[in-house]
Amino acid sequence: MALTEFDLIRRYFTHTARGVTLGVGDDAALVRVARGAELAVSVDMLVEGRHFSKGADPALLGHKTLAVNLSDMAAMGAKPRWATLAISLPKVDEAWLSGFSRGFMALAKRYSVALIGGDTTRGPLTLSVQIMGEVPPGKALRRDGARAGDDVWVSGYLGEAAMALEMMGGKGWRGLSKEDRRTLEERLHAPTPRVGLGLALRGIAHSAIDVSDGLIADLGHICERSGVSATIEWEAVPAIPLVRAHAQTDRGARGLLAGGDDYELCFTASPRRRAAVMAAAARARVRVTMIGRTERKRAAAPVTVLDSVGKPLKVKARGYDHFR
Repeated sequence: MALTEFDLIRRYFTHTARGVTLGVGDDAALVRVARGAELAVSVDMLVEGRHFSKGADPALLGHKTLAVNLSDMAAMGAKPRWATLAISLPKVDEAWLSGFSRGFMALAKRYSVALIGGDTTRGPLTLSVQIMGEVPPGKALRRDGARAGDDVWVSGYLGEAAMALEMMGGKGWRGLSKEDRRTLEERLHAPTPRVGLGLALRGIAHSAIDVSDGLIADLGHICERSGVSATIEWEAVPAIPLVRAHAQTDRGARGLLAGGDDYELCFTASPRRRAAVMAAAARARVRVTMIGRTERKRAAAPVTVLDSVGKPLKVKARGYDHFR
């Protein structure tokens, strides 16, 4: 017998939720927010054909659906606590639902996130998560806190997801081994949200953002909100050797600087806090790299990239935009 909407919810998306007064199954969930904490709330939507391809592995898709929201919590320095999930499905496919639920809930368990509600309907495959987290009053990492003279930092490595997207789109990269392709696809389909780093940077970083639309675009958002400009050094932008080798081409450079889907953190901090930044990264077990500096706002573009001899690079692509 075909599953009803409520059968689907009970079988795949109802789980024991600690610290929740009332979870899945009622008109609304009830949660207990820590005394004095501020509530950080974010929502993201993934649409088939726009954010992921038809036939994408459901378990990896479940992982990424939650990971992109966890990345927002990391960028705010918030501890993720609760999530709701809304799904539009073309049809009920139990094998797909089992894989998606497995990937989603495994990541939720890793970060102690309780799934407390949501919605299901029939329609084009669309996945939407609202996530909520807690942060002590006044301690959230924000986009508007950068100061002129701050160091600009980025976590991890950039450019692998953009390179994977081009590879999967048929544009290809010659000479890639199976291991290379696997490395790139893993970074695209199973990003690691930097939650631990975001928590460790509270009280150290002046501003932060997650790199989802490309380094230049996202650092540009910090600059615009903070009223500063930024200069970054091309040679300092962290990339694995595979990406760096291809970044010598215009297409490769665009992917590294403006490709997006990295879900690393870009943040600013005072030069006096360099040791504290490195200590925070060590506690979170995440590599961080200083790539530039902020300065007083200029009339030119908010972010300037300098080549190896200190000359500005011309980078036409500024980042991903859904309506371009």
